[in-house]
Amino acid sequence: MQEFPKISRMGERAILLQFEPEISEKVLKKVLAYQKILQEKILKEGVEVINTYNSLLITYNTAIEITYDGFLQLKEELERTKIQDNFKSHLFHIPVCYDQKFGIDLQEISQAKELQIREIIGLHSTALYTVYFTGFLPGFLYLGGLPEELHFSRREHPRLEVPKGAVGIGEKQTGIYPQKSPGGWNIIGNSPVPLFDPYLDPPCEIKAGDKMRFYEVSLEEHQEILEVVEKGEFKFRKEEYDG
Repeated sequence: MQEFPKISRMGERAILLQFEPEISEKVLKKVLAYQKILQEKILKEGVEVINTYNSLLITYNTAIEITYDGFLQLKEELERTKIQDNFKSHLFHIPVCYDQKFGIDLQEISQAKELQIREIIGLHSTALYTVYFTGFLPGFLYLGGLPEELHFSRREHPRLEVPKGAVGIGEKQTGIYPQKSPGGWNIIGNSPVPLFDPYLDPPCEIKAGDKMRFYEVSLEEHQEILEVVEKGEFKFRKEEYDG
């Protein structure tokens, strides 16, 4: 029997769909399947649908678009729709330089976890990550799949400035800062690749449901990739993922 999400109003211009209260790929697939149905078959163009780990927020342009009758109609349409949780995704290979120039918190993690820095790099760069959603900053990808050995609390005192491309660990997650900003994650390296460009369509090529794997590069290789990015010639290494 198909389980439907809990549907509720959120203010005058939004509707919230809530799924099982857990962070898992099973729930993520269900969330993204509903998102696809909403965007392609039910909602009109221009209505925004944003996903988190286990919910969808539908935001309309005006309050008039979600009258009580419209809300009931959406609920009925969703309940009649057969959801398929198979969708196309890609595996992205992302370069990271873990040199001490960038990995400013590696030593602290190494001491706290009683792991050699090379062990931390090995664990971080061989894991297969799942992109759950984008948030905090445009292009900031929340990745699940961080090895348990690397789970580490956020910093007690966040930094006022974290450089663009910084690769960090926060609790059970890892991620890349797409631009310079304040931040409280522990920084272990830097990736030279562009994750967000407002002039592109879409601005962020990597989406929820995609997979990611990091690979280590030297300082020299990091600089070489930056030069390719600056010339506008950078292309992600990616492949279709079926799993």
